[in-house]
Amino acid sequence: MAENKPPVSDECPTAAEMPMLGLGTWKNSDPAACAASVATALETGYRHIDTAQAYNNEAAVGDGIERAAVDREEVFLATKIWIDNLSYDNVLETADASLDRLGVDSVDLLYVHWPSRTYDAEDTLAAFDELYDRGKIDRVGVSNFEPAQLGEAIALSDAPIFANQIEVHPLLQQEELREVCADHGIELVAYSPLARGEVFDVPEIVEIADDHGVSPAQISLAWLRHHGITAIPKATGGDHIRDNWASLSVELTDAEIETIDNIETTDRRVDPGFGPWNN
Repeated sequence: MAENKPPVSDECPTAAEMPMLGLGTWKNSDPAACAASVATALETGYRHIDTAQAYNNEAAVGDGIERAAVDREEVFLATKIWIDNLSYDNVLETADASLDRLGVDSVDLLYVHWPSRTYDAEDTLAAFDELYDRGKIDRVGVSNFEPAQLGEAIALSDAPIFANQIEVHPLLQQEELREVCADHGIELVAYSPLARGEVFDVPEIVEIADDHGVSPAQISLAWLRHHGITAIPKATGGDHIRDNWASLSVELTDAEIETIDNIETTDRRVDPGFGPWNN
């Protein structure tokens, strides 16, 4: 029996030169599996790879990039500084360590992972500015910032705040943060864009997926793209990597977008006690 492969788009839209569909690597901590998934994604067409110090897989991500037949210059590579490393000196020291593990001289985007623990807006962002001025990072990003933290970062950072990476999906639509980021020209990057699989059981999404003959994952990713949100779904197996990529061929109607917009469920899947919304 022939393998039923999803259609593949050769084109991934970009937001300020950042590919709007990337590969997330959270919890992809087995080195061989992580490297293989990164290489598979790049060979499928992805050009945006997201990792973090806390994922303990930066070396494997670097191995996967090196393994793929894709030039480093074609890959938009992002990592994040963990909350224990956000003092000025630790940012500089651990950023260098991240670059070493990744096997690169610079990254396209470096995030403050959470505004928590050792985070001090003035000192932390001064260190990010230093890395930016040294050419070790091309863009400064923040992650899990609420409007108050975002406004403070905008005011204190010399380098522009390029992106805020947050949990956003049809079950956590983040209207306020979307509006704030749009007002300041800040890109939104969605982690857990499939709500850790919860979107697979949402009747409205399942019905739309059935109408298109595609997976609920593709519908959720197409909905995010429609709203100008970059998505970085985690996937390890080739089938899931390719299925997510095929979402680029899905175009939702205005009525379908409205149906998803009107989902009233609020379901935050990543909710640590140190999250700014809990303090």
